[in-house]
Amino acid sequence: MNAKTATGARPASDRLDPSIWKITAVVILGSFLAQLDATVANVSLSSLAIDLHTGLSTIQWVTSGYLLALTLALPMSGWLVDRIGAKAVYLWCFAAFTLCSALCGLAWSAPSLIGFRVLQGISGGLLAPMAQMMMARAAGRHMARVIGYAAVPVLIAPILGPVIAGLILQHASWRWLFLLNFPVGVLALALAAIFLPQDREQARRRELDWVGLALLSPGLAIFLYATDRIGASAGQFAMLVACLLLGLFLWTAQRKGDRALVDLRLFKNGVFPVSAVTQFLSNGAMFAGQMLVPIYLIRACGRSPGEMGWMLLPLGLGMICTYPMMGALTGRLGIRNVATAGALLALLGTLPFLYLANHTLNPVVLAIALFVRGVGQSAVGIPSISAAYASVKRSELPMATTSLNIAQRLGGPTFTTLCAMLLGWRLAAQPSHASPLSAYAWAFLLLCALHAGAALAAWRLPRSMSEVLETRAPETGAA
Repeated sequence: MNAKTATGARPASDRLDPSIWKITAVVILGSFLAQLDATVANVSLSSLAIDLHTGLSTIQWVTSGYLLALTLALPMSGWLVDRIGAKAVYLWCFAAFTLCSALCGLAWSAPSLIGFRVLQGISGGLLAPMAQMMMARAAGRHMARVIGYAAVPVLIAPILGPVIAGLILQHASWRWLFLLNFPVGVLALALAAIFLPQDREQARRRELDWVGLALLSPGLAIFLYATDRIGASAGQFAMLVACLLLGLFLWTAQRKGDRALVDLRLFKNGVFPVSAVTQFLSNGAMFAGQMLVPIYLIRACGRSPGEMGWMLLPLGLGMICTYPMMGALTGRLGIRNVATAGALLALLGTLPFLYLANHTLNPVVLAIALFVRGVGQSAVGIPSISAAYASVKRSELPMATTSLNIAQRLGGPTFTTLCAMLLGWRLAAQPSHASPLSAYAWAFLLLCALHAGAALAAWRLPRSMSEVLETRAPETGAA
């Protein structure tokens, strides 16, 4: 034992190289801008509809088109990284995202703005997966500590978005919502070119799985479209088409192995599929709650959108306060304990809504419940993501990033739709069927079940990072 270790300083193997923080800061800036841009557009739809002389049903495609395009691009991330390297993919996507931001600001009509937003979504859809993958490569076993700090700016973006949008719309043209991204994007692009490590030599040229791309990308996009319109016959038909395309993709990918767009053999690793399922359930419960709670406050409690925004503040505070501590907690208590405790805390923070939905709204109970829910939600994602990345070989990180992001993206619309369908059914049945639970209480009960499912999945995660590394297959060709 050396002197530094004896005095309580971190051992050399536990200290983070400064280059890791440089890489993390650079790649998180891209994710932050993409998240901020999506939030700014969401809260500005009414102003855009007025200025561009169109209806809300048309202008909402500024948001919907962006999200669908983002999903279309996601399955290609693994192949692109294998083909030209993560740094090149990130720089090209960031450059395209910045250019499209400027084009959105110069749009002359609603169709042109929607078209530029679609192009922006295609490039922006790869920024978050690239950020995750490059952090995982740099941080290694310290991923939980690094991502705990890195997640804070991305969480702040939805809070800053409405404030920035309000100031711009009050004092300037809506075009500055997008034009402001350009100088910031150029600066961030220069920093990325300087500080991100070269990895082109790690690229391995493999053919693109065109059949898989033709099945998976439209399947995911149609699935997201269908979940938003599942109550209509067109949405139900779209869901059938999406399930058929995704089913065909799974069948072809199983036959192609590592030549597939997504290598399903990753899911034979005991840790990775458990992490993916945990992410699917916890993200689904988080997004379903973000839909249910505002609807409950506005429609059932009669609160205005402005009041609702302030009432939801404890949820974000709970997440922001907890994220920076996740690395230390995961290292001390273990992956399984932290993730399971987080899922149970999220469940504990959701249970009071069963009471609130059947009684008069109590702002104090609401604030405490939301804060606990935020703390719990933040404690599930980081340990499970860290376990997923640590469980695969370095050469498999691009494919793992694609697979994990698909699982994360599908959870939200899937469970949001289930909760919305249950709520709509109970609201329609309430006048004719007496029930001890209100329609909103039934929906919150389903949300509680989702959090319980996430807790069960989290309990199957490995106990510690050391256990993950012991079960991981050795790198082929390692020195």
